[in-house]
Amino acid sequence: MIPVTLGDEDYRKVIPEKVLEITRSLRLFTVEDIRSARRYLRLIDKDFPINDTVFNELNEHTNESEIGEYIEPVLKGSDMGIMSEAGLPGIADPGAKLITIAHRKRIRVIPLAGPSSILLALISSGLNGQSFCFNGYLPVKPSDRASRLRELEKNAREGYAQIFMETPYRNQRMFESVLSVCSDSTVLCIAVDITLPGENIRTMTISDWKKNQPSINDRLAIFIIQ
Repeated sequence: MIPVTLGDEDYRKVIPEKVLEITRSLRLFTVEDIRSARRYLRLIDKDFPINDTVFNELNEHTNESEIGEYIEPVLKGSDMGIMSEAGLPGIADPGAKLITIAHRKRIRVIPLAGPSSILLALISSGLNGQSFCFNGYLPVKPSDRASRLRELEKNAREGYAQIFMETPYRNQRMFESVLSVCSDSTVLCIAVDITLPGENIRTMTISDWKKNQPSINDRLAIFIIQ
């Protein structure tokens, strides 16, 4: 399980050298996006032999019947790296489907350390790191999103920090929905551009956020309420 950077900041600041060494040694990858994977490999090694490397693509468009075929070279002795587009694979990432097959076939799965925007946001939020729930992406339709936010707020009142995210270009609409749906006393953390130069992590009540509304569109953001 190969971690990658969360953006274009210097990879040496967030990826351990041993992880880089292992990544550079691999010649078989299953990735969320082939172009971004190749770009990352060339970033960490300008001489990486892209043409001698096999890439399988695993995303929402991948046919389920293909996924099982990706594991065949591993059964014959090859090592495979699994990469998300950002951060750690397997969290908010379709790589988990391949890992399920690997466990079923008794293939050893090795997680390598690297940045996860979800966990980095949680530990820097001041909210409950003992009891929390990651909810992924919320519905796009405004009425469905509002209903889901009310449900998360109810769960948050029971002591569980509720983590969720949105596609960057819809972040502002998500923020506005949280402000309009949630109670003034609910606490919201917005963690933006984690590990990048524009990193900004703030935790305040909804009431305070209404007085100070940042522009977060087209930026990488994680939301947490409690």
